[in-house]
Amino acid sequence: MTVRISFDLDDSDLKHLRQIMAQAKPENGEPGAVVAAARNLVHTATEAKPPKFVAERLDRVELLIRMVEDSEWQLPAEDRRRVLTALAYLNQGEDLIPDGTPVLGFLDDAILIELLVRELQHEIRAYQDFCAFRSERRIAQTEFTRRDWLIAKREMLQERMRRRRDAMRRRRHRGWRLFG
Repeated sequence: MTVRISFDLDDSDLKHLRQIMAQAKPENGEPGAVVAAARNLVHTATEAKPPKFVAERLDRVELLIRMVEDSEWQLPAEDRRRVLTALAYLNQGEDLIPDGTPVLGFLDDAILIELLVRELQHEIRAYQDFCAFRSERRIAQTEFTRRDWLIAKREMLQERMRRRRDAMRRRRHRGWRLFG
């Protein structure tokens, strides 16, 4: 038997959760320690076989970590700080719901991860696109930065615009011959 529970968080709930998350401080200001502790927590939480909702959000933590650690991506400073603060929250001993609580222990962590992923959804999609594009280009180039990706994306967009413009001209030209 499966039970589905759904709830809504209003603006005041979200504000409260963001305030709690903002209070989390990365250990000694050292990103490496925060990342290592977050990876350890994800491993521990996964072994505890959490509910599917929690497990799916924990899977996203690794993507957030890769974004922070990827020197070629160069995550903007504000987004980097937000991710590290969220990861620091995961490592706090005193969560809203203690991690040791059966079934619900990692629910608050999952909710905060979901909030962060929603806030960074465009950056995350861009990073995933960057990673796919970089893996295609790695054959010819050993290093591929965010700037290289943006230049390549701009060139692709300009080429697509040129093709559309040329196609429109050809259609217009054909139309003139048909009715001229």
